Formats: sequence, structure tokens, C-alpha cells
Amino acid sequence: MWGSMSVGIDTGDTAWLLISTALVMIMTPGLGFFYAGLARKKNIVSTLFQCFAAVGVISIVWILWGYSLAF
Repeated sequence: MWGSMSVGIDTGDTAWLLISTALVMIMTPGLGFFYAGLARKKNIVSTLFQCFAAVGVISIVWILWGYSLAF
């Protein structure tokens, strides 16, 4: 059964992968704002910066290695 399937890019799989990626990228700053609400006033900027820096690093890693590993 699996041998007869043609190998190619499935648009449904690709769409779900990109939607999931976008949701995670939106969730990470949201989590940063949640953590900032739990932190003391003097640590809010640092907490937010760490979460946004994590989004930057995650984006670069996803572009370089993650997308190709997902398929």
C-alpha cells in the first residue's frame, strides 16, 4: 500500500506544519508577557527581552535545520 504512493510535497502537511510553527511563534511572546506579569517590576524588561531573544534564536534554527528535518 505504501509503495504505490507517489512521493511529493503534500500541501495539507505543509500547511499544517506552517500553521503549527506560526502558533508556536505567537505563543512564545505571549508566554513572555505572562512571565513578566509574575516578575517584579524591575525585571519585566529583562524577562520580555529573554523571550523575544528566544523567538529570534528559534526562528534562525527553524530556518536552517528545522524545516528540512520536519519532512
